[in-house]
Parts: sequence; C-alpha cells; structure tokens
Amino acid sequence: MASIKILLINLIGLFLLFAPSDLFSQTFADSSSIAQLDSIFSDWNSETTPGCAVGISQEGRPLVMRAYGMADLENPVPNTPSTIFEAGSVSKQFVAASLILLSLEGEISLEDDVRNIIPELPDYGDTITWRHLLNHTSGLRDWGSVASISGWGRSNRTHNHDHVLDIVSRQTRLNFPPGERYSYSNTGYNLMAIAIERITGTSFADYSNRKIFDPLGMTSTQWRDDYTRIVKGRSSAYSGRAGDEEYTINRPIEHVHGNGGLLTTIGDLLTWTSAIQSNYFGEDFHEELVTQGVLESGRTIAYASGVRVDEDHGYRQITHTGATSGYRAYLSIYPESDLAVALLCNVTGASPGSLGSAVSDVFLEEPDGDESQPEKGTVRRSDEQLKEWTGIWSDPRNYRATEITWEAGELKLNGNTTLYPISGSEVRVGNSDTLYRFVDQGSGDLHIQVIREGFEEEILNPEKPAPEFDESWSNFEGVYVSSDAETEIRIELRGDQLIAHRRPADTFELEPLYENTFSARGLGLIRFVPGSNGVMEFIYSSGRVYDLRFEKQD
Repeated sequence: MASIKILLINLIGLFLLFAPSDLFSQTFADSSSIAQLDSIFSDWNSETTPGCAVGISQEGRPLVMRAYGMADLENPVPNTPSTIFEAGSVSKQFVAASLILLSLEGEISLEDDVRNIIPELPDYGDTITWRHLLNHTSGLRDWGSVASISGWGRSNRTHNHDHVLDIVSRQTRLNFPPGERYSYSNTGYNLMAIAIERITGTSFADYSNRKIFDPLGMTSTQWRDDYTRIVKGRSSAYSGRAGDEEYTINRPIEHVHGNGGLLTTIGDLLTWTSAIQSNYFGEDFHEELVTQGVLESGRTIAYASGVRVDEDHGYRQITHTGATSGYRAYLSIYPESDLAVALLCNVTGASPGSLGSAVSDVFLEEPDGDESQPEKGTVRRSDEQLKEWTGIWSDPRNYRATEITWEAGELKLNGNTTLYPISGSEVRVGNSDTLYRFVDQGSGDLHIQVIREGFEEEILNPEKPAPEFDESWSNFEGVYVSSDAETEIRIELRGDQLIAHRRPADTFELEPLYENTFSARGLGLIRFVPGSNGVMEFIYSSGRVYDLRFEKQD
C-alpha cells in the first residue's frame, strides 16, 4: 500500500511540474487559497529578484506546487516547481534516517560510543553516543564555528570531511557534559555521515541513494559532496533582502555534507513526507525518527532525530528549517491533518520559518476549541518594582549577555522585545511561550530562570555594567594563542578602545558588556580571566562554542 502511495505522488508530481502555472490553482486548490499563497510570496514574485518554490500536499496528494522569482539572475532563468535548491539543515533528517536504518539492520546501536567508529574524537571522560549526536546533546563544539574564529569559516574556505575530523580532534573541551543540555551542532551530523561510510564501506551518498532516494523515486535529489559538479536545473543562491536593487551571489563552496548539502526539489521533499506519513520504512523507523531527546535531568526537549517535534497553529508538527549560504528551506508535517509543506528559496532575505508557517496557516483548518493566546500583563507589579529587574544578565555556560531595560513604561529585552509581567515574579517574552522567572537567592540577590517548552531550563546571573573605559584594560594587551582554533589574536589598547587584531588584516573593536567581558562584532564574546598557571587568558564564546581558551604569550 505504501509503495502504491509513493508511486501515486510521484506521478501526480511529474504532471504538476510540467503543467502551466495557472492550472495549479484551478485544479488542486481553491482560488482564495492560491491568492493568499501568492500574497505571502509577493516580495519575491519578480523577474528582478531571487525567490522560492513551495509545495503543499495532503494525504499524500499534492494540493499545489508553485514558484516565484528567479533561479538565476544572470542568465536569467525563473524558478519553477522542478528547480533544484539546497535544503540546508532540512538535510539532517536524511542523515538521521540513514543511521536509524543501519541500527534497525543491526549494524549499529544508537547507544554505542561514537569513538568506536570515530577514534579521532578525543576521550573527554564521558561516553558520547549516536543518540547524543542525533538530538544535539553531545556537547561537541560546532566545527564551522571553530573554523570561523581563525577567519577561515565555511564561506571563506573550501572544507571537506578531513577538515571536520582535524578540527574535532583538536578540541580540548566539550561545551557541556553529554546529555546535560541541548546545543545545536553541525559536528554530530558530519560525524554520522563519516561513520556511515566506515560502517557500510561505501560513500554516504551511495548508501542514502540505495536506501532512501532510489526506492522512493526521489530522482532530483543528491548530495552536494562536490560543490564543483554541474547540476542541471540547480538555482543559484543570493544575499539580499526584499526591495534591494542589487543581489550578490552566495553559493556554498564546501564539500562537507550531512549537516546540510542536500540538493532537491519541493516535489521530492513531498515524496519524502508521504513516506514518513505512510510509515513506508516501518513503525520502528518512524518511532526512532520522532522520539524527542531526553536530558540527564529527565527533561524532554523538542529536538528528535534531525527534526523538531512541537506545535504550530495549534497542531503537532514534525519540522525543520534550513540555511546554507543563500539557500533557505522549510519542511513540516502536520500528522493530525495529514498536511505537509515544503519550501525552498534561493535568497537570504526569505525567512523560511515565517514563510513556511504562513503557508501552513492557509491550508490548516481551525483547530477545535479556542487557540489560547499568550497571557499579557494580567498581574502587574508597580513600575518601580519592574525597574528592579533591569540590568545586565549573563549565561554562566557561555557568558552571553542579556540586557533588560525600561523604555516608555515597559520592560524591553535587548532593546526590542517587550517583557509582559504575568505574575509577581514572572514575565513572558513577547508573544512566545518563553518565561523569565526572577528568583530571590537571598539578601535580595536575583537570578533568572529561563523556561521554554522543548528546551532545558537556563539560568541567567546578574552582572555589573562595565565602565566605558578602565585604565586596567592595559593589562589585557598582548598576544593570545589557541591550539583548539589554531589562531593567534593580538589585543591592543588604543586610546580608550580595546582592539583585537587577527591575521592577515582583520581588526575588531571590543565593546564592554560587563566586568572584564567584551563583545567583538564579527568575532564573538571575549572574557578575560586569570589562567590556571597565573598567566592571563581570555575565554572565547559564541552561539555554538563555549569556553574556548586563548592563553597570553610572553
């Protein structure tokens, strides 16, 4: 039955791809829905802009497949439903699927130690399992973020899997002990692609073709394991926003794949969603794919195996977004309504999550009952009491700073998001479900508990604002070296401004955040601390790299 369903969606998809564009709305969706869909993509429906392709299916049957804007601005060539795009991190679910299939075949256990197959991974004293990699709880630093510290990030240098293994092998610390927290890291998905090759004795691309793409008839799908290979029908990718007069080319220049790198079409992605919805690979496979990660604390997170499991518009969804260079992607399944949405774009200014959710809203029925809205301001503290919550707060894991200010009678998070008081000790962050709970630790000392559904609980500690200038900053001058990042950075005090220099000619102004901690736009966060041997160090942190040490040289 599942194979018949897959064949049906492929046949209908082929018909749709070669049909005139006005046939989509007349045959498979009502004119009102098509008009709403066109309105969502109006910014990208032009011969002078890049754009998107979008497909919607229900019960395995395509409702509509449409395209907007240009695939190539130089030639020029328009986007069509059959245009090939890169799917960014939507690609991860296909790596997860391949590893799950290997586990079901008995070739590997998802609870095995990763170092059994990847001995290049340092021994950190705690076992890192494949399941940790699948749901981003391994604690491994993101290799691309480490590479970018040196100035040779993923958009500046052509990397392959040997580079990934080299960078991973040099990391002396984890971001956190395995299973303690969630931190998105491409490293795990590249290691899984490498492991699949070592286990099967064939390339990861060949294995996924044989086990997934070929059986499902995903004939337009392949891995970008060689970015120089000619791929007919592939769109170019661009940097720019809606309304820009000029766009710049922004295509990947790397051979690394698994974390991203899937070249595909909206039709092939809908074929894949049909396979998931129909349990084509079996119930055990489906269960592994959507089983959410559980932290050591017992808390369940939203991330499963290459997909997130959460809610949108009152419906449960299995979803992921993607972004690599100028490509953007969104894929979501709504099991309760048997609806799937596939979105692929070739411009940075297209927000995949916002666009994809807006598309879903057009084709989802109103859920039963009233969809509750986030509570706003039902319990008020006095203005003077609210002002007690203003200040600088830091995350003790990575020293990231959060600022709460008082503006026009409201609490603001980092200058733009309103914090709505909902109790005597809690605020809601904007229209989200995230709560900030202010907890008195005694003697009037507060910290913030950050509570988000699908994430571990976080703590933010109060910090004293840094002065605009302090003569003691001269102690920070010198040359600092990191073996983890293979990078040297020179710190100079120029007048009242600290400057970071990186070879060959990069300079970064250090803006004070709080005591001994600075933000370097384009580089990351730098916190100066005494080293264990009495030598000054600075700790580098960014979104996916915690506590990377640079030691001051004589």
